[in-house]
Amino acid sequence: MRPISIVGDGAAALARRLAARLDGRVALVARTDRVDEGTEADGGVPSGVAGVGRAEGSDAAADTAIAFDEDGSWTGRGRVDGLDGVLDGLAPDHDYLVVAGESRLRVPTVVIGPGADSGDVPGPVLATADRADAVGLDAVAAELDDAEPWVTRETLVRRVERSADADRAGAIATFTGRVRTRDAPDDDPTTHLAFEKYEGVAADRMSAVAAEIADRDGVFDVRMHHRTGMIEAGEDIVFVVALAGHRREAFRAVEDGIDRLKDEVPIFKKEATESESFWVHRRS
Repeated sequence: MRPISIVGDGAAALARRLAARLDGRVALVARTDRVDEGTEADGGVPSGVAGVGRAEGSDAAADTAIAFDEDGSWTGRGRVDGLDGVLDGLAPDHDYLVVAGESRLRVPTVVIGPGADSGDVPGPVLATADRADAVGLDAVAAELDDAEPWVTRETLVRRVERSADADRAGAIATFTGRVRTRDAPDDDPTTHLAFEKYEGVAADRMSAVAAEIADRDGVFDVRMHHRTGMIEAGEDIVFVVALAGHRREAFRAVEDGIDRLKDEVPIFKKEATESESFWVHRRS
């Protein structure tokens, strides 16, 4: 799923226009206490919208619409806390997520309003404009398609479950790597990690490793994803998912997959603690 955030004056109306422009299954999310209110007639997102599914032939902007309140609680598809929960919950079932009134790390953002200032936006800024109608939707959509997707462990599990040999599989094993705050109680706490990849080479090498492991007897599919950019303490970093005939093959495939990813894929890690920051490979 490819998420995008829109913040500032007219965010709700622009979010609805962009959702209608995107080709695929789209979720539209609005922070109702931070965005302009409106009606369906004028293209706004009404306060309190919850769980709207698009019927066949409908002109609704999104397949799923969600709102959350000033206390940070979301309604619509169950109830989860915060934007991260919505991103993770909707990623397996949607191609795009358009968020009005909220931004976060690693989510591309459009900032609108007179003298729009992108300095306080945590995510990478795709565009700024004085008015919502000055934003070029075609250009934003093109840049969004080039941005890194929001992939979750569940996303990869869904993909292997759809594999051609899934009917022969009796096991799915997964590995999740996350940002560890400290190794020992008295360690200087890690605040975040920043990952940079060797563009093109990293993706090709990761795909090759997954394909080689999936070619083993008894292994039917292997999927991997490593997030890049700034990842805070407690967040997930990397996923490996293996579909196999039996548990032994699945566990071995996952273990070998993460070992080879760390050894062979050119992704570089910078660690920031409360007192310093450093490139990890330069200390090894």
